[in-house]
Amino acid sequence: MIIYVSIHHGNTEKIAKAISSILGARLVKPWEIQPDEVVEYKLAGFGSGIYYWRHHTALIRLAEKLPPAPGKMAFIFSTAGIPLKMINHRALKKILVGKRYRLIGEFTCRGWDTNGVLARIGGLNKGHPNEKDLEKAVKFALRLKRILEEKNN
Repeated sequence: MIIYVSIHHGNTEKIAKAISSILGARLVKPWEIQPDEVVEYKLAGFGSGIYYWRHHTALIRLAEKLPPAPGKMAFIFSTAGIPLKMINHRALKKILVGKRYRLIGEFTCRGWDTNGVLARIGGLNKGHPNEKDLEKAVKFALRLKRILEEKNN
């Protein structure tokens, strides 16, 4: 299952769909699922655009309501207008680790950002995620799939 929020330009949705195409994952929004449902899946992905240095509030709230899930596998992903070196998934990661999820990967890429004052200049990273970003997301998903297969053997 991949739980994601994609608000402005569909940046995160493009990445979620690319990852899902490899994993065959169900795509849902945080408000479309109950926290108890998440632990029914072998792997859960959590992603959104980065808003004011963290994942979308709806995703954070869902994560906070998750029941403990010792050893359940999870991954985190994001898209952002800010430089990728500045991205960290700290807040979401802390919640998931606190719920005892086993994080098996993180992914981020540039996304077109027109929030606030950026709209006046046409935004940042127009055209992203592009084909190269989507290829990287597919490679990330293939690594996740190998980890899943190794666990099942």
